[in-house]
Amino acid sequence: MLCRYQGSWFPVRDFSGVFSTQNNFNAHETDIILATMPKAGTTWLKALTFSIVNRHLYNYSLTDSPLLSSSSHDLVPFLELDIYRNQENPDLKSIPSPRLLATHVPYHVLPDSIKESGSKIIYICRNPLDQFISHRHFFLKNRLQPEEEPLPLDEAFGMYCNGVHPFGPFWDHMLGFWNASLEKTRYRFVLEV
Repeated sequence: MLCRYQGSWFPVRDFSGVFSTQNNFNAHETDIILATMPKAGTTWLKALTFSIVNRHLYNYSLTDSPLLSSSSHDLVPFLELDIYRNQENPDLKSIPSPRLLATHVPYHVLPDSIKESGSKIIYICRNPLDQFISHRHFFLKNRLQPEEEPLPLDEAFGMYCNGVHPFGPFWDHMLGFWNASLEKTRYRFVLEV
């Protein structure tokens, strides 16, 4: 189930985290924000960025990397899906600087503090058809109510093309970060092909 907020669509179960993040998150200049659509290379981007930022902490044999025993999602939490999901104003003092954080929200829904603080944003974009198919498979495998019949593929694809999908519309999401990357040199836009 989706709800519409500021022109974008969000899963109802995630909306309180989206709203709390937007209104309560205070960004630091040293923050690194990883932004993606769901199923667009998020896990890969989190693991790669975590490895680069923390390379000085682990030896080159890689036997002690936290990525060998923890998910990249545990090491780089989502603002709206993890940190702010169940707490309106959590204490983030325990996260070391630079803070590596992730989000699926579109650029226009990001907290103003991220846009104004000097935080860096890395955005990864995936071919929309690949992103749709990957998200569809993930959704079918992890349905919250498996007894309910999912939407037929053609109907789900039609909704996707009309922008009605989690954190969509796709083109608005992608273009928001693309346009911001043209204006601000601290933002990086990565296109996965």
